[in-house]
Amino acid sequence: MNAFINILSLYIRYLRQPDCQNTDLFSGFTKFQVITVALVIAFVLNFGFTIVFTILDILQIINFEDHASTILFEEFPPYAIVLLGVIVAPVLEELIFRAPIPLFCKFKNWFRFIFYGFAILFGVIHITNFEITKNVLLLAPVLVAPQILIGFFLGVIRMQYGLIHSILFHALYNGVLIIPAVLLM
Repeated sequence: MNAFINILSLYIRYLRQPDCQNTDLFSGFTKFQVITVALVIAFVLNFGFTIVFTILDILQIINFEDHASTILFEEFPPYAIVLLGVIVAPVLEELIFRAPIPLFCKFKNWFRFIFYGFAILFGVIHITNFEITKNVLLLAPVLVAPQILIGFFLGVIRMQYGLIHSILFHALYNGVLIIPAVLLM
């Protein structure tokens, strides 16, 4: 438990002040430990967001029947869902939203904002998973918060371990969400 708290505090420390020079943030911990902490925190937060989303759906504020994942599960075979969600999306999204981050290391005074900007853009692009309505636009910060938060974890992993590790973490994260759902189809 102590390692969990220490790793979480290191994530928080990095997110307060992202830094290109700090590439040994998690020294003393294994990659497995670091990634496990990120997954646990992400899924605990997702559980909370799921409660909020369920309430929004029950109150008919947001219609999750029109969500892209619902349509994906209705229109595509299981193998295509896994291929798209666990392989194609992580590779493409990491190439777009995490691969370029180190290119901005030369802008030391601006790097923090650029790092945050990539995580926020990653989340914001996911609003396209919804049918755009007034309520979706008003609640967009809440609706894409899970993607923004995972974008922060992916950014830290990218800066600490490299692009391949952020792709693998993204694939693992999506796989934990998608594969059980596909198996229950």
